[in-house]
Amino acid sequence: MTIALDIFRALADATRLRIVALLRTMELSVGELAQVLGQSQPRVSRHVKILCDAGVAERRKEGSWVFVALGSGATVAPVIAALDAWGVIEPDHWAVADAARLAAVRADRAASAASWFEANAGQWDAIRSLHIAESEVEAAMSAVLGDAPIGQLIDIGTGTGRMLELFGGRAGQALGIDRSSEMLRLARAKLTERGLANAELRQADLYALPLGDDAADVAIVHHVLHFAQQPGAAIAEAARVLKPGGRLLIADFAAHDREDLRAKDAHTRLGFADEQMATWFAAAGLAPARIETLEGGELTVKLWLARKVGQSVSKVKAA
Repeated sequence: MTIALDIFRALADATRLRIVALLRTMELSVGELAQVLGQSQPRVSRHVKILCDAGVAERRKEGSWVFVALGSGATVAPVIAALDAWGVIEPDHWAVADAARLAAVRADRAASAASWFEANAGQWDAIRSLHIAESEVEAAMSAVLGDAPIGQLIDIGTGTGRMLELFGGRAGQALGIDRSSEMLRLARAKLTERGLANAELRQADLYALPLGDDAADVAIVHHVLHFAQQPGAAIAEAARVLKPGGRLLIADFAAHDREDLRAKDAHTRLGFADEQMATWFAAAGLAPARIETLEGGELTVKLWLARKVGQSVSKVKAA
């Protein structure tokens, strides 16, 4: 009864209901919530605190930013079900306006990142090497994946195609996807030079991969996730295209406090904690298989390997 009272008190405010609706769409920073809601950050922070105290939302500090997400499923699921049911009776006029403003915020963020990628495509490999020797990362990734043939490989956010160059020879088919046409131009030139006839490149979004369900044996996300607006959604989409037992290998930074990388290098997230990654894996139907920590620079690189569990998506749909 106490939990229910806390939740109903927390939701007894129009702004807090709007925040819950926005968080259903994606994890947002307090600043982004303030921008969408048209309110000051201190005021939004107070609303967020009330929601967090009731367990409806969760906060995570990352550098000078604070990200907010919905709370645990056990707490939030009944709330969402009730809001959806009541929304059928009386549609929320705020939801349409907030969704439009949220789309604008996301578009601005994506445009900023895309502009940075286009401007830095030519020196992309050098930028990646600033933090830790890329040869060490690649050697560790090779060791984690092992020597066995890969089958169908998808490199998500392929950049200049280095992962295809490294692992494509062991794959039956290799697909690299990237949103940047300039990146793909450079990758295509590199792969042609290397003679990788089994490698294909496509312009696509990491949230909408150009593969069907249960299609890939291995998916690689190499130094891409810290640019993602919705890392959990990107992981879920990667899991969708994996076959049961298929492997997802993520190479990215451990959690850090290099706030300057947001503005200088367009990083959306300041690395990731193992616990955070495990939560996203579980939500996507992935089981953690191995974690490697590669120190030796200002930033620590981590490798997270996970396997897809359960039966194929096609069998689930047919059941």
